[in-house]
Amino acid sequence: MLLVLVLSVFNGFEDLVKSLYSSFYTDLKVLPASGKNITVTAEQLQRLKAINGIRNFSLVVEEKALVQNGDFQSVMYLKGVDENYRYVTGVADHIVKGEYDLGTEDAPKLILGGGVEGALGIQADRNIFVLKIYLPRKSNQEKIDPLNDISNDSIRSSSSFRIQQDFDNKYGLTNIGFVKKALKIGPDEYSGVEIALDDPSKAEELQPKVQEIFAGKYIVQTIYQQNQSLYAVMNMERWIIYGVLCLILVVAAFNMIGALTMLVLEKQKDINVLHALGSTRGFIQKIFLSEGLLLALIGTVLGMLLALVITILQINFHLIPLQGDSFLISYFPVKLRLTDFLLVSATVFVIALVASWLPSRKAATQEFSLRSE
Repeated sequence: MLLVLVLSVFNGFEDLVKSLYSSFYTDLKVLPASGKNITVTAEQLQRLKAINGIRNFSLVVEEKALVQNGDFQSVMYLKGVDENYRYVTGVADHIVKGEYDLGTEDAPKLILGGGVEGALGIQADRNIFVLKIYLPRKSNQEKIDPLNDISNDSIRSSSSFRIQQDFDNKYGLTNIGFVKKALKIGPDEYSGVEIALDDPSKAEELQPKVQEIFAGKYIVQTIYQQNQSLYAVMNMERWIIYGVLCLILVVAAFNMIGALTMLVLEKQKDINVLHALGSTRGFIQKIFLSEGLLLALIGTVLGMLLALVITILQINFHLIPLQGDSFLISYFPVKLRLTDFLLVSATVFVIALVASWLPSRKAATQEFSLRSE
């Protein structure tokens, strides 16, 4: 009961996932409505800079690539980024080996996700071997010509990052000039524009202004829209746990009904005396209703206090470990929210009120008599 209460009231997984995904995804992102690339002009970039509330933006080119280190190889998403990228995402803050270094167009360097680094069997910050990287170029031909439609280049690794398993096993970052040259795409062609805002909460307010700059030809998404399915699952998970809590409370309510019903049977003579002294049926019902609500109040307060103590201990001392290696942290994340306190308290009150009303109604409607059988 207590563990479910802690999970349902203080579960911090949603905030943890949001914070991790915001380290890789930006507040707004301009994407092609169809195809792989968008065309961004100098005029459009100037108009972006003029929007009040945009802190910075980065031009990116993304494509699947095969990276080889001798017999080791890995397929990943290679993301070519400009110098602004480190200021619009939190990737640079999650470098665990080496330094954030993208290299240049002619001497590119590769920042690898920790999972890709492991698959290649290297230490990214001190790898003495040159990696081979293969990228597919756009082609209008049905059959791929390996000599002309696939680039074959060399690249060195500079560092690795760890954010979350989805990114660590999937992405590598490098210089945008190198990727554009390898893919043979135009100087104004990109996979997207990633935008950081001064205030992320104003993303929906600024979204139409950015959309207007690109004349509706491209999609502009908020961080929520970029990960809509993930956030929907996280929100559903919270309500599922809340549903489990409600089921447990309903089971507990049957115990309360049984206890109060036995109390009504035990106190029949006292009820008869109260009735003889002039007590109304409503007054008698209030007595037993108050009894049930008092029991629920005591249980709720004790349960909340115990949950609060466990949560504070978890926040400060990380007593409950988190199994697996999916996140940067190794402990179960929790967070105190007033709204969750209020929701659970209201739920307990409603269930306790229904559970108390049934036996209290029975006590009020029974036939009164002072004669002993």
